[in-house]
Amino acid sequence: MPTFRVREAAELLGVSDDTVRRWVDAKRLPITSDAAGRQAIDGAALAAFAQELAASAERPEPGPVLSESARNRFVGLVTRVLRDTVMAQVEMQSGGHRIVSLMSREAADELQLEPGVLAIAAIKSTNVVIEVPQRN
Repeated sequence: MPTFRVREAAELLGVSDDTVRRWVDAKRLPITSDAAGRQAIDGAALAAFAQELAASAERPEPGPVLSESARNRFVGLVTRVLRDTVMAQVEMQSGGHRIVSLMSREAADELQLEPGVLAIAAIKSTNVVIEVPQRN
C-alpha cells in the first residue's frame, strides 16, 4: 500500500504541513513509518480522511462561469475501486471533488488502482481517463 509523507499529504488535502501534523496529534489521521523509517500516512487512510473532509466542508456557490476549459486534470487519491469481470468503477477524491470513472478491468489492473493510490483524472468532454504519475 502506498504511503505519503506529511508534506505530500498536506498538498493533496490542500492544507499546510502543520495542519496535517495537528490532525495526527489529535488522532484524526493515523501516522505510520515508510520503508526508510520516516513518518508517513497510509494511502488508504489518507483517502478515507480526504472523503471525510470533503463531506464536511462548506462549499461556496461558484457563481457565473467566465471561461471554461476543454481539458482538465485533477490530482487526487483513489477512494474506491469496484471490479467485475469486464469493467471497473474507479472513484477519486480531488480536494472537494468526487470523480468517478468507468474503465476496463484490465486498465484498472494495469494501473494497479486501489484505495490510497495517487492518480490524475484527465477529463475531456464526457470521458474520464485515470493516470498514475511517476513517483520517485
